[in-house]
Amino acid sequence: MSVLFSGQGKIRFTDPDDMRAWVRDHKQRDFVDKTMTAQEAVTRFVHDGDYLSFDFSSFTRGPLVLVREIIRQRRRNLWYAAKFTLIETTLFIAAGCLEHIDVGFMGLGRTLNGAVERGEVSVTEWTNGTLTLRHQAAAMGVPFLPTRALLGSDTLKYSGAKVIEDPFGGRPIALVPAVYPDVALIHVHQADVYGNARCFGPGVSPLETAASAKHVIIATDEIIEHEDIRHEPGKTTIPYYLVDAVVFAPFGCYPGGLPGVYELDIDHFGDFLSAEADPAQLAAYLDTYIYSVRSDTEMLEKRVGLERLNELKRRATIKEGYR
Repeated sequence: MSVLFSGQGKIRFTDPDDMRAWVRDHKQRDFVDKTMTAQEAVTRFVHDGDYLSFDFSSFTRGPLVLVREIIRQRRRNLWYAAKFTLIETTLFIAAGCLEHIDVGFMGLGRTLNGAVERGEVSVTEWTNGTLTLRHQAAAMGVPFLPTRALLGSDTLKYSGAKVIEDPFGGRPIALVPAVYPDVALIHVHQADVYGNARCFGPGVSPLETAASAKHVIIATDEIIEHEDIRHEPGKTTIPYYLVDAVVFAPFGCYPGGLPGVYELDIDHFGDFLSAEADPAQLAAYLDTYIYSVRSDTEMLEKRVGLERLNELKRRATIKEGYR
């Protein structure tokens, strides 16, 4: 197979057979109660140098409760798959957590640009689609998947993809390597104590993200009975045997929203964007919402308040198909 072009971006490559062997030897298949606090889950499963990934966006169904706890525990040298990322990338960088970012989509700002220009954080460019495709390849247990999405774009040059000659048609085709995160962070609407999880409304790749990762931490706004899962198994998005921890975290997406449950706090995002433009204000933001509180529950109680949370909940609308 002839390689016609190789992107210059950094990648972490894992042999699919090595991942299969790891899953066989380490994944729990018994029905055991996996509920724990965010602090316990991050302490057990997130370590310095890990590769992190999560499904969707900090605007919608983002696991911000877990992001804040990772920052609170001061993890370092993390690699991060930024499929559709906004606030959490800035927070990770400002807190000194990141070494490398695989970019699908990322909101730009002073913090990110400065870190990249100073060489504090390296970046490999992808697209939303091709970064998701990398997770799908891992979930399928194959080393790569073909795509035409990167061809004809400068993104290809700064990616970690390779272009080969299609052995069937003879035309160029791009190959994107599978990515196996050490930890997937996923916020869901509902889960049982074993980890069977339900996502309603829009998403990107919750199942593929979970299936590609060594460890999966689920944060959920609601813990439901296992009998409810058994009664309607077709609503299960992520099966229990992929999951390592279940964190009960009402309003865990804040300041983002959870479709049908609570809206995003657009005023908070506006305040954050203003703070992001000034290092001192951003440091104060980190202290206010992360370092000065022991948990997300304390943060929501003391920094946001029940009245504001109830207002965000009132604004949410249950769309058809969310339940």
